[in-house]
Amino acid sequence: MPEHGTRGRSDSGTYLICGCGSVGYLIVEQLKNNGVHLFLMDKEDERVHELREQNLEAVQRDMNDPQMLEGIPPFEAAFLVSDNHEANFHAVKLIRKKNPHVFLVARAIDPISERILRDAGADLVLYPQQVVSETAVRFLKGYQRHRISKDLEAVILQCSGTFCIVAHTNPDPDAISCAMALEMIVSHVNPGLKTKILFDGDIGHQENRALVNLLNIKMDRLDSDLMASCDHFAIVDSPGPGINNGLNSRITADVIIDHHPEPVSEIVWGGFRDVRIGFGSCATILTQYLQELQIQPDVRVATALMYGIRSDTKHFRRNVCIEDLNASAFLINYIDSDLLEKIMSPQFSHETLDILGKSITNRRAKNGYLFSNIGYVRNRDALPQAADLLINLEGISTALVYGITDDAIIISGRNRDMRLNLGNVMSESFGKIGDAGGHVTMAAASIPLRFFSEVKEKEDLLNLIIDPLLLKFYRLVGLLEDKNGEL
Repeated sequence: MPEHGTRGRSDSGTYLICGCGSVGYLIVEQLKNNGVHLFLMDKEDERVHELREQNLEAVQRDMNDPQMLEGIPPFEAAFLVSDNHEANFHAVKLIRKKNPHVFLVARAIDPISERILRDAGADLVLYPQQVVSETAVRFLKGYQRHRISKDLEAVILQCSGTFCIVAHTNPDPDAISCAMALEMIVSHVNPGLKTKILFDGDIGHQENRALVNLLNIKMDRLDSDLMASCDHFAIVDSPGPGINNGLNSRITADVIIDHHPEPVSEIVWGGFRDVRIGFGSCATILTQYLQELQIQPDVRVATALMYGIRSDTKHFRRNVCIEDLNASAFLINYIDSDLLEKIMSPQFSHETLDILGKSITNRRAKNGYLFSNIGYVRNRDALPQAADLLINLEGISTALVYGITDDAIIISGRNRDMRLNLGNVMSESFGKIGDAGGHVTMAAASIPLRFFSEVKEKEDLLNLIIDPLLLKFYRLVGLLEDKNGEL
């Protein structure tokens, strides 16, 4: 018997299709105009005759026959798609034995036969009912995305005056890029609507500052005068007013877009709310709006969104989902790669380097948990950088870095233990006395100092209260060894 074509070669250019019923014939229809040579096989003589009348090469063979391949020309791929499981199974085993390099596609009739065919050597197993259901789900998801985008468009169209887009406190690239993209959407949907991007806190991380400076992003610090000038509020990368942003919690937000799992039972919103917890970045959601509303992003917005996705997913290594990858594939056609490289390669400030050094020097570890007190800090964005550094230490599964600013105790955490949801633990540990939450692998907390206003020395205060504050965290992760709270 002649040797069949090997996978990856196109010298024969022949595809063998065995079983030309409804599924097989659909495959024939899809492939016959694609410049490949088709050779067909079916056990029904009448069906073979009908195929030949359409100028298709076909032979009458039973796929259960050990001699089914006799006289068949060399082929590089085979579709074994009859409605008989035993026939498909026999053909898979026979062809795989004759040539292990041929690409085999087999049809399953139920989930059990799907596994059996895969174990027998099929490269791809088609289960038609599953294909239909997955197609229906994909269509539904596409419809939902389109409907949500049109709902956002409708809310924006109803607005007039000044539309203020509020990023979360100490905005990161994800929040900044989302604000830029929403501003662009507003300008396309309702050109007469004035927009402002607002934030509270600081832009301290060197990459965040590089993003704002290199893209010339105009952002105003949120204050009472600016808030009074806003007729409408949109919140990005935060679940609601007063939650990790400087807005009053009683303000009604017209638009809320987020991907964090913080509780939202007390949130008041007006016309639109879209929270997608499974997404690795909020920038992915904004990218989908641009696609659904057929708005082509300019270089600035596309570059910012790409960096927002890469930053929040730690360059596609953390909390990433297929939507993040699809959004990045869309954006890559519009970004400035050289500009993105400059944003990602800024210089470290001396303070950031000092904080990284302190986090290393002051670390203490137990049972895979690492804690580091960096004391008083002006640049709070250095804390997550320190946590990112320390989580890579050998034997460490969870790292918490904490420090104190003029108005809050701040904690940044990273986690590699999939048995622990760090965001949930942080929220339960600190949520009642401050803002806290995050994801499985990364989380943060901010505890206001208003309860400790009489204490003047900030570092002394931190040393005094940090262990009691961490006590509940210790208990939740199982680090306490006795009832007195000793580690």
